[in-house]
Amino acid sequence: MPTHSEIRILPYSAQAMYDLVADVARYPEFLPWCAAARIRGITPQDDARLMEADLVISFKVFRERFGSRVLLWDEARKIDTEYLDGPFRYMKSTWAFRDAPGGCEVDFFVDFEFRNAVLQGIIGLVFNEAMQRIVRAFERRAEALYGPAAAEGRA
Repeated sequence: MPTHSEIRILPYSAQAMYDLVADVARYPEFLPWCAAARIRGITPQDDARLMEADLVISFKVFRERFGSRVLLWDEARKIDTEYLDGPFRYMKSTWAFRDAPGGCEVDFFVDFEFRNAVLQGIIGLVFNEAMQRIVRAFERRAEALYGPAAAEGRA
C-alpha cells in the first residue's frame, strides 16, 4: 500500500526538530488536515516514553479519529508511531533526527492503508503530494518557532 520516505537536511538542530515532531498536542496548529489532537497519556517504557494519542483527520467530506501508540526515543532522537484504532487497516511511521553540518538530517517514513476503499482511493490519487505537504508543514513550523537564527547555529 502507499508508502512515503523522505530525507531532508534542515538548518535546525536535531534536538529542536525532534522536540517539534514529538509535540503531538500542537499538530492542529499547523498540520494540514489535522483538526484535533488529544494525548491519552505518556508513560516511561525502557529507554523510551510511550505516548498514546488521538488525532482527528479532516479531508474533504471525511472526518476520522484514529489512535496511535508513539514511542519517543529521546536519547536517540527517534519517533516510532504505530496504529491503535480508527479508520486504518494499518499505519506505521518513523522519524529520525541526526545532527549534520549546518543543521540536521530528518528521515521520515510512513506506510498505511485505510479500511475505507473510497478514502483509500482518494488518498491514493494525491498521496505523494499530501505527504510532501505534511513534511513541509513541519519545516514551516520549525521556521516559525526557531526562525532564521537557527540557520546560524543558535537553535
